[in-house]
Amino acid sequence: MTIAPAEDLARLRVLVVDDEADIRLGLSRLAASVGAQVAEAENGAVALELIERNGADVVLTDLMMPCMSGAELLVEIKRRTPETEVVILTGYGTVQSAVQCLQSGAAHFLTKPFNNEEVTRLVERLGRQVLARRGVPETGPTAGARTLIAEDARMRTVLELVARVARTPVPVLIEGESGTGKELVARAVHEGSEVANKPFLAVNAAALPDTLLESELFGHERGAFTGADKSHEGLFVQAQGGTVFLDEVSSMSPSFQGKLLRVLQEKIVRPIGGTADRPVDFRLVSATNRDLEAQIGTGEFREDLFYRLGVVRVYVPPLRERPDDIAPLTRHFLQHAARVSLGPGVPMPRVSDEALRALEQHPWPGNVRELENAIQRAVIVCTGEAIEPWHLALNESGWRSDRSGKRGSDATLDYAAEKQRTLEKFQREFVHRALESASGNVSHAAEACGLTRAALQRIMRQLGIDRERFR
Repeated sequence: MTIAPAEDLARLRVLVVDDEADIRLGLSRLAASVGAQVAEAENGAVALELIERNGADVVLTDLMMPCMSGAELLVEIKRRTPETEVVILTGYGTVQSAVQCLQSGAAHFLTKPFNNEEVTRLVERLGRQVLARRGVPETGPTAGARTLIAEDARMRTVLELVARVARTPVPVLIEGESGTGKELVARAVHEGSEVANKPFLAVNAAALPDTLLESELFGHERGAFTGADKSHEGLFVQAQGGTVFLDEVSSMSPSFQGKLLRVLQEKIVRPIGGTADRPVDFRLVSATNRDLEAQIGTGEFREDLFYRLGVVRVYVPPLRERPDDIAPLTRHFLQHAARVSLGPGVPMPRVSDEALRALEQHPWPGNVRELENAIQRAVIVCTGEAIEPWHLALNESGWRSDRSGKRGSDATLDYAAEKQRTLEKFQREFVHRALESASGNVSHAAEACGLTRAALQRIMRQLGIDRERFR
């Protein structure tokens, strides 16, 4: 079963504005990784020219720039193209200025040094919202890039529960470790519901302080605080009967938890600075990577809110507990990474048997997200026909070669056997690298390694390595 995004991010236009070339390059690559069309501008004037000529759906702009600041650029963009979403990038010392930009119409702000994943998730979320407003259908090479793969029996059980709960309007709490795909499960709930044609709006509670989270969800009135030049409708109002996904609810302060509880009980919100309540209609799906029941015991989380959020609780198992998903996930990420990272006409590498065994034996502390990153890296660094274990850069040190995910210190190891296994692993990877660099030419590979041809051939025979696979 697969659940694909509803929009085609290949039609998303992203503009990166920063006076530092290396930051522009990094942000451009991150935006391009979700499939968007990306342009760059070194200052506000150039940015406005590009917007005038080509348009822009999402703008990532530095706050502190010479001649025209990010705040001034924001005002001008909103005057010319109010539908463009603007994200402000700022250092920690200028967070207050960034908050004022939010009050002036910015969609979000990110503090430097920013988290790469946070940037891509934000571009993707804002992009989906913009394209949904434009009514862009799903087509192109990136369609289905973020897909929920469920072939393992444990994940099929999860999706069976999702299918049942999706048809009801009750709140859903998705629990599981970071990187397991909780947002994709939330989207599956939305896509399987009777309001699938209405908005799916997501916000990460951990990414925003209370005041900004309240503004994001509840909205604010013009003049509510310094810089609030216009009113802003919160996500609960924007949802219009759709789904609001609130991620990392465990990070909310007790004070904000009380405000959220009132919204869920009364289905009304009062914007910041407002004098009247507004009725709202939305379906709440929330997620946590922490044990909320344990937080209730320590007083960090309200018990009454917990039961409001988790009318139905869906647990997403970590990747190490769903091993039958590893191979299909690998195929899926390989196809997507090849489309994004390889040039036209470049054949997609296959995954060798040794690499697949390494993937299946890895404990995956970072879960599906770590697997996706490993495959993306492998596609980029692999120059041969097959991805080998060393292309994956998996950190296997200190882990047993089983699916238990337990530390090697828990096992009884034979020193001589472990030494031989480690030596053989090193020899295999060293010879593979040499042959790959030499395109299978044993003489050239031996010379590069400082070995005689006969010595290298002897090692190849011992390890069962065939040079033909590297030609």
